[in-house]
Amino acid sequence: MADGTVKQINPFTGTEVWTVPGRGNRPVDHHPGEVRPVDPVAPEAHCAFCVSRLRETTPEKSRLIRAGDTWTTLDQVAPDRLDLTTPEFRLFGNLFEIVSLDYWKAVHGYRIPAGAAAHQSAYLGTEAGVEHVRSLVRTRIAAAQGDPSVADAMGTAELAARSESFFGGCHDVVVARRHLVDGAVSTDRHSSSGSLDPDEHHQFIAFTVRAMRKLYLDNPHARYVSVFQNWLQPAGASFAHLHKQLVAIDEIPAKTAREVAALDREPDLYATLGVGLAVSEGLVVAANEHAVAVVGVGHRYPALVVYSRSAASDPWEHSPEELRGVSDLLHACHAATGPLVPTNEEWHTRPPGVDAPMPWRIVLKWRISTPAGFEGATGIHVNTIDPWALRDRVAPRLEELRASGLIADMALGDERGEPTIR
Repeated sequence: MADGTVKQINPFTGTEVWTVPGRGNRPVDHHPGEVRPVDPVAPEAHCAFCVSRLRETTPEKSRLIRAGDTWTTLDQVAPDRLDLTTPEFRLFGNLFEIVSLDYWKAVHGYRIPAGAAAHQSAYLGTEAGVEHVRSLVRTRIAAAQGDPSVADAMGTAELAARSESFFGGCHDVVVARRHLVDGAVSTDRHSSSGSLDPDEHHQFIAFTVRAMRKLYLDNPHARYVSVFQNWLQPAGASFAHLHKQLVAIDEIPAKTAREVAALDREPDLYATLGVGLAVSEGLVVAANEHAVAVVGVGHRYPALVVYSRSAASDPWEHSPEELRGVSDLLHACHAATGPLVPTNEEWHTRPPGVDAPMPWRIVLKWRISTPAGFEGATGIHVNTIDPWALRDRVAPRLEELRASGLIADMALGDERGEPTIR
């Protein structure tokens, strides 16, 4: 507009966003609160996700360990073997599910898979396993304003009934090893996605994709698995500890259903209104052989979007090279964003049963503003940084990171010409 206001419409959701001049000059970093020296005796004991507090989360469904350049997945680690290896990433059920196991059982007659039931039986067949599960049942009862001491009198059968969701629920968490970066001397040096090296980030993504695929395989009633990452408290994170969440739901989200319908009418929807629009507006920030990163248009918050260029729509159908290509660009976007900016990472994937090709895309949103009454009353969202301003913030940082070798090699801006997706 004449005064510099930028009005945007998201080409996929129809969301209306205005960026008003001057509001983007506010700081975007989140203050970490009280900063204390790190206790050298217990450097990784800051929250329930830390590796020194493994028994404060539900029993592990799997963990990823590392020996040099060799990565190995261990499934269903026994309670007496939790401390024998150090997990770089681990997968476990959320103690407080968004969609509970009781929902799946009541609505769909769902029963936990045989493998999960066997894991539970073996776990509760040990004294250490019983005590671990009992402590978690106690925590859940206390959270519901009940008397946690009633868990102390529960026998194995009642503990088993109370803990089915720990082993076979459909809301999982993937947690990284570090709470703080290695060698941190103060508690504000949180380990974010961007502070991982490219190899670690690739393993993080691949491990999450494996968990996503398993949720679909285990639950035939799952119509969609939502994968997301909340980083820092303003973005919804309970802990400032790097983790992703995976939640199975029994319907295709309305937003996704509208995209599927639009795709029927316009098969090249993502190529033209996603990457093509970014190319025409100068909003491509990075590209490699297998993915493209652009500044998103029409998002409620400043957003970077990574599009896979693979012919495969499902993440688990990507080749290792294609998966690495997506991971490298996402890692670069996180690194350029920085560890003090609250973010949501959202995975947008094709629902099962949809035949039309839909590229896997990941949206990284900077949660740097708080919606107010204006948005609710008008349906117009105020985004403090317009797409070109976001590009101008990110582009020089990507150049610095590439020059320093902290991100994978990739083309920046228009170095690759005009990248396309299938």
